Amino acid sequence: MSRVAVIALAAALAAAPAAAQTYPAKPIRMVVPFAPGGGSDISGRILAEGLSRALGQTVVVDNRGGAGSVLGTDIVAKAIPDGYTLLLGNISMAFNPALHRKLPYNALRDFTPISLVTDQPNIMVAHPSLPAKTLNDFVALARAQPGKLTYASAGVGSGTHLAMELLNMSLKVDLVHVPYKGTGPSLTALLGNQVSVFLSTFASALPHVKAERLRAFGVSSAKRASALPEVPTISEAGVPGYEYSTWYGLLAPAATPRAIVDRLGKTTVAVLDSPETRQRYQSQGMDPIPSTSARYAAYLKSETEKWAKVVRAANIPPM
Repeated sequence: MSRVAVIALAAALAAAPAAAQTYPAKPIRMVVPFAPGGGSDISGRILAEGLSRALGQTVVVDNRGGAGSVLGTDIVAKAIPDGYTLLLGNISMAFNPALHRKLPYNALRDFTPISLVTDQPNIMVAHPSLPAKTLNDFVALARAQPGKLTYASAGVGSGTHLAMELLNMSLKVDLVHVPYKGTGPSLTALLGNQVSVFLSTFASALPHVKAERLRAFGVSSAKRASALPEVPTISEAGVPGYEYSTWYGLLAPAATPRAIVDRLGKTTVAVLDSPETRQRYQSQGMDPIPSTSARYAAYLKSETEKWAKVVRAANIPPM
């Protein structure tokens, strides 16, 4: 950290008690470390609207995609811990320590978890022109053309990448990985028939499936999604036991005053528990999962340990 940053941090900490009493006194920036249009973006924008009303200050979503969420996450890790720069993190925070030889931050040390926000299944989708109607059809097509079919992801090491790698391991197919800078760009590529399939976050693909612009092969949850009850689970469609979901959570930089973290935590839980917000999330195929700061911290630690084992088992080399 530079000398200027150290001085700024010290000044912010010295002023913290007084600032906490009047917080928030200005707009809050919520960094979403993925491009617009993805599950993180949808989850963050619904939460930002609710927090804006509850706190009486605008919460502005700032999309900073790149490097599998590392770029946007690092911005918040290095931000002044005054409660005015927050992170809408997701499951990639648990992946990245195992996927990168060196990260510019430590997810367990450099952040204060506020609350879990939502989780959602993923959904495997294809362009309607692909000559496969079901997951089994797609597997047969891929095995007949090894190394020819492609799959998109929201970036190397993203949830959509690892979820698909796990599926590939079960299916024993040879697909070419095409990473993009977020779910939105991945869906744009699939809609343009530039890639074969995408294991998208559910909320992002839902309107395209309903409009029949994309064909759904299966959802990654243990149960069928109520928003698309006709679509089987991937387990039902031919991969017994396969299950995966993407979670999202709100975090602040480490050393953010506890009074501010508590205010944000209580407000976030209240917003997520409101019938209006719950209905908006569920219409997108997401489930609100409000939590305490301590529960989120413990969950992030356990998820990091779990996915380190998965990455090793999948033989994904660190970047």
